[in-house]
Amino acid sequence: MKRPNITKECAKHVFESRFMNVFDLQYEEGKHYFDATRRDFDRLVAIKSDEEFKKMIPDAVSCFVVIDREGEEAKLLLAKEFRYPTAHFILGVPAGLIDKDDAEGDAESAIINAAKREIKEETGIEVGEKDTVKIVNPLVFSSPGMTDESNALVLVVLHPEEKLVLTQEGAEGQECFNGFSIINKEKALELIKNGRDDSGVFYSVYTWMALVYFAMDMWK
Repeated sequence: MKRPNITKECAKHVFESRFMNVFDLQYEEGKHYFDATRRDFDRLVAIKSDEEFKKMIPDAVSCFVVIDREGEEAKLLLAKEFRYPTAHFILGVPAGLIDKDDAEGDAESAIINAAKREIKEETGIEVGEKDTVKIVNPLVFSSPGMTDESNALVLVVLHPEEKLVLTQEGAEGQECFNGFSIINKEKALELIKNGRDDSGVFYSVYTWMALVYFAMDMWK
């Protein structure tokens, strides 16, 4: 099947706000596809060349944070954040947009910088030199049937020698949190099986990814 050819001339701006834009991608005469995006026109994924597409920096990071203290069972760190489109506190991973300051340099540096900053802001934890930071996947699309939004998946394994002091006071803007969940492998498997948290609330695909990654011991 012939690949639709989407060019700059195809894309028309139909809605603009600080964090969200909508473009009409007229890929053929009389045929339209609407694209919700965090990007402005010049950074729109649909109009990138194949080479630009393969080198692009994602919009955000999602972090799989594992607490691996010597002599103890490893735990996965999750938190409950209010997600406005769902009107619920959703069990999730530390995550956030890659800022311009993060993106100075190559894609790998941008992803690592953003991951460390988001973990600090959302948990109060300073990722140290003894901790492990690894990019699991440099870019995955959230829901490419509707949006070009993308996330990098980052594994952070903490090796604390002292008790961790967690705080959500670093939340910025519209971010709203309601506590942490620190779970072992058995609990992760239970959450995967149930498909929802202990309050019966569904969680995001990134939470599911973190649970599976942790439960399968892929972080080791």
